[in-house]
Amino acid sequence: MDFRQDFIEFAVGKDVLRFGEFTTKAGRSSPYFFNAGLFNDGAALQQLAEFYATAINVSGIRCDCLFGPAYKGIPLVAVIAVALARAGRNLPFSFNRKEAKDHGEGGSIVGAALAGQVLIVDDVISAGTSVRESVDLIRAAGATPCGVVIALDRMERGRGALSAVQEVRRDYDIPVIAVASLDDLLAFLHDRPDFAQYETAVERYRQEYGVAHSS
Repeated sequence: MDFRQDFIEFAVGKDVLRFGEFTTKAGRSSPYFFNAGLFNDGAALQQLAEFYATAINVSGIRCDCLFGPAYKGIPLVAVIAVALARAGRNLPFSFNRKEAKDHGEGGSIVGAALAGQVLIVDDVISAGTSVRESVDLIRAAGATPCGVVIALDRMERGRGALSAVQEVRRDYDIPVIAVASLDDLLAFLHDRPDFAQYETAVERYRQEYGVAHSS
């Protein structure tokens, strides 16, 4: 089993990835739900960071700095930096405040200065708002956004024919790295008899709302 399948297993075990009937922000009835906010204890967060670090290293992407958009990106970027350092890749990291501070060190960026090639870390890409704001902050600092890394790519169409991930790739010409995707989820369901009851519903959902591929 590769790390992507291990990640799906991990997410299911932590009840972060659930199956049933859920309503998405787009108002769609989805047979699965992924809530990365439920990786909410030290051991789970450490393991999650190791999956991110593996995905980053396997991708071969080159970056000089990590950036985590507020709020979910803040704990993520910190623990991912630690996991990468343990794997022999020590990178500076930073995150933003929602409101700029006008005393002390001031500004909206906390941590290392944004410089060079900056990799954005987040949990998922829904509407792409967080990515757009991050790209603007990075460029305003004189640095270059070089990619985005997320936990799960739902490979699901937005308002048009493209998925949110595809729209980010198109709009900013940067790669989006996912620890796992809908394809990996379906492979997991196919190989696990104890979850076979959900495979048909997830496949049907992909046929209705999915994109052919995420690239």
